[in-house]
Amino acid sequence: MTSNLNPQVDDQMLLISQLYPSLYAQVVPVVEGETRPRRRRKKNKGESTNVGARKRKLSAEQVSLLEMNFGSEHKLESERKDRLASELGLDPRQVAVWFQNRRARWKNKKLEEEYSKLKTAHESVVVEKCRLETEVLLFPSLSYLLQLTIQFVDSFDSDLSFLNSPH
Repeated sequence: MTSNLNPQVDDQMLLISQLYPSLYAQVVPVVEGETRPRRRRKKNKGESTNVGARKRKLSAEQVSLLEMNFGSEHKLESERKDRLASELGLDPRQVAVWFQNRRARWKNKKLEEEYSKLKTAHESVVVEKCRLETEVLLFPSLSYLLQLTIQFVDSFDSDLSFLNSPH
């Protein structure tokens, strides 16, 4: 790889690699031929080792029995898993995966409910804060108006007292 930025450095690198070819090959291995991009491992779709292992949708009866069992206990013990699998005609691993997925959905639902409660509480606190801020801002004005009202009433009382006094 040569660059036009600094030809002197390229010449030095070439010279080093020519002077010490065995050392240079250990530090920077020389790859002969083309480099191929890494290939991804293909799934075994056509092999006969996993016959019938394709994903099947559970029947309504199976789901209702699984839901009923999930309602009583969210965790699945080995004996219970084997018993449920035999009752439903499923592989124990399939029952375990169903319970794991159901627990994840249950946890998400609980988090959403908790978030909703917290959001509602937060909104009510924000409204109360705004109300209190308004009250604090209005307090000096209200205080001043109250003082004026008291002065007015006092002055009015003194005017009325003059009417009530005998001449």
